[in-house]
Amino acid sequence: MALQRPTSIFFAGGKPENVMSQSVDRSKRPFVVASIVLATFMVAIEATIVATAMPRIVGELGGFTYYSWVFSAFLLAQSTTTVIYGKLSDIFGRKPILIGGILIFLFGSALAGFAWSMTSLIAFRLLQGLGAGAIQPVTMTIVGDLYKLQERAKVQGVLASVWAVSAVTGPLAGGLIVDNVSWAWIFWINLPIGVFTIIGFSLFLHESIEPRKAKIDYWGTILFSVAIVSLLVILTETDADLWILVSLAAVFVISGILFVLQERRAPEPIISIALWGQRLIATSNIATLLAGMALIGLTTILPIYVQGVLGRSPLVAGFTLTMLIVGWPLAVMLSSRFFRAFGIRTTLRVGSLMFPVGASFLLFLTPDSSPVSAGFGSFLMGFGMGLISLTSIVLVQESVDWAMRGSATASIIFSRSLGNTLGATALGAILNMGIMHFGSGDLAAKLHEVINQPSGLSSLSANPAIQLVFHSALHWSFWGVFAVAICTFATTWLIPVSPDAGRKKLPTQEEVQEAMAP
Repeated sequence: MALQRPTSIFFAGGKPENVMSQSVDRSKRPFVVASIVLATFMVAIEATIVATAMPRIVGELGGFTYYSWVFSAFLLAQSTTTVIYGKLSDIFGRKPILIGGILIFLFGSALAGFAWSMTSLIAFRLLQGLGAGAIQPVTMTIVGDLYKLQERAKVQGVLASVWAVSAVTGPLAGGLIVDNVSWAWIFWINLPIGVFTIIGFSLFLHESIEPRKAKIDYWGTILFSVAIVSLLVILTETDADLWILVSLAAVFVISGILFVLQERRAPEPIISIALWGQRLIATSNIATLLAGMALIGLTTILPIYVQGVLGRSPLVAGFTLTMLIVGWPLAVMLSSRFFRAFGIRTTLRVGSLMFPVGASFLLFLTPDSSPVSAGFGSFLMGFGMGLISLTSIVLVQESVDWAMRGSATASIIFSRSLGNTLGATALGAILNMGIMHFGSGDLAAKLHEVINQPSGLSSLSANPAIQLVFHSALHWSFWGVFAVAICTFATTWLIPVSPDAGRKKLPTQEEVQEAMAP
């Protein structure tokens, strides 16, 4: 099958640019960056606006038991397609893959607003995730294609500011929407943003391509999806019959083994075993996966704690997450100064310590606590995540050539998305087990009855017994977040970076390759 491979990117009215050159018409770059900003904002605001509104949505649709699946379905589709889109962008080009992903995301967003049950909402969130898997890895790859390493930090700073803006507007918009209009608008708000994004890429981003033969690893995609879905069902349906869990475990193991065998022999594997086997890429991906698990736990669990146990409004609950996403871009914007002053390795290791320190604040929350404590812990975790994420992406991108950059970048995004998927599912299961453990049957049933009402979380404080059950169950999940944060901190020490890397300049490809040596 004759496919196309992009070899350079250029802008309307500009000259073709080789990946490593800077001969591009710079006057056109701001339009592409603006389009990337809109696409990034669309994904960034999705996290806080949905998390803020979900307690109200669950109250209207019912089915709190499947609360975590609203997040898991989106993240599952996003994580399983991230590496696929990264690979496809290396073959077909960045532009068609990115626009196609945005269209799927917008279609899923439109349908999610019409959801009539938790089942339908989960299905439409799955469709959203299928499109979202293209947005982050491909836009970040475009930045890597268009800008040299020294210039890339400035663009990353612009994108970091997008996360800061979304951190403020997301909770505010989510709170205002659920309090004043239909919650459907938390999904429909994506539609005009997505349309302008597609127009921007269509007009200003063009690619020079040459034919090459390639094969898409469809079997690898199927086997990987089967393995991940079976694992998520095991984590969620902990009260299922033993024979069902054993069968699912067998499916997970068999499909996982077949997936690895398929990737070893596939001419164009979705996940390159050789690429992922490199020490720097492997350790960066593991650290990013663990960080994603902890962060999604905070994102999904903290808002319902603030509303249900602390008795605060959805707006206040959303702003506790605002501090998390303020800390993340702030770390990105300050990272270049930290690198020059302390080096990349010291910055990464010391900065990642903020991850478990921030998570420890969750362990001391009580029904009488102030949301400020939760917000401060969120900020520290976000700051640590910013340093881990940026360092991993920079090092991984510079350790491979252009033809593998999309796949390498996607490996980091995939690891974070997979961590989010596993974290949302596992911590949701811990929460449900905690409710059953502390609720002793009758109280658990009463708790589910209350929170499956539109204003259920706000009325929990009227029943101290139920409130205490919810508080205790959520603390089990907080302990899970803290444990994963500790593992994340420990894993960052395994990333091979030389002590002097980044003190005067960001690492070159040769420096990263040397650091990868055992």
